[in-house]
Amino acid sequence: MASILRAQGYHVETAEDGQQAVDAVGKGGVDLVLLDILMPRLSGLEACRLIKSMTSESFLPVILVTVKTDSQSRIEGLRFGADDYVIKPFDETELCARVEAMLRIKRLHDQVVDAKRRLEEASEHDALTGVYNYRHLHNRLTVEFKRAERQQDTLACALLDIDGLQDINERSGQSAGDAALCQIAELIRQCVRESDVVARFGGDEFVIIMPGTHFAGSLAAAERLLREAQVRRPALPCAFSIGISFYPSRDVRTKDALLRSADAALFQAKQQGGSRVCVFQQQGHIYAPTLARPDTALPTLLEGSTDSGRSSRGAPR
Repeated sequence: MASILRAQGYHVETAEDGQQAVDAVGKGGVDLVLLDILMPRLSGLEACRLIKSMTSESFLPVILVTVKTDSQSRIEGLRFGADDYVIKPFDETELCARVEAMLRIKRLHDQVVDAKRRLEEASEHDALTGVYNYRHLHNRLTVEFKRAERQQDTLACALLDIDGLQDINERSGQSAGDAALCQIAELIRQCVRESDVVARFGGDEFVIIMPGTHFAGSLAAAERLLREAQVRRPALPCAFSIGISFYPSRDVRTKDALLRSADAALFQAKQQGGSRVCVFQQQGHIYAPTLARPDTALPTLLEGSTDSGRSSRGAPR
């Protein structure tokens, strides 16, 4: 059987018993398995059951090889998950046809799985920048907020707005503005932790969700972003402002309040001229750190204040 399939151009590996076959599948790289029902150590039926349980999240075709009179084994094999069977003595043409048919089904199955994966990714990612979209942000923020509540942990939210994006669009066209958005998105991805969540929040806004992070860590992340933007000029055609809020806080008891508070801090950063970070504190107070030079340590905090709900930009979308 192996020589027949090799003559058809297939790469074939053989196993002396059922356990060797199971072990070979476990190593990966197998597209199809032919199992004789009668094998030492581990029968073909038991090997089929184990292989199917190992590959339950994918599709690995299994063809059983049995004698013509052994109908009970064929029925049992199909119940164990076998996809087809070949009867001994077998016809070479039929063997090759059944193998090709199973491989064709596997290719189609893999294509469907890949297409589904790409659709799921597209439904959660912003088409322009490649970061997560609002749908994923909403779902992930719900999960992270509940986790922070349950574990009594901290959660920081940074809302970032590009300064002067409209000017770029009017001066150089929509394509230039889109390019700036993509550059900012890539900068954010490079500066945050793997555990942080980056999403596009609106036309020129991004959100960074930072689990397990409070004042110092989130301020350091924002400072790192602003410094990197300075370093990349003039290749980076625009700057940005950042508003930060935290959980737990007396004014932040829901995920929506977390976003609203970050939005209020961002509004204050824009009001102060942009290209800076402001931090929402309790009772509507906003702290505005002085923007440090790239070669300095974290900035000194200067206190300002704003009435809660002062932002004319409204609640986050």
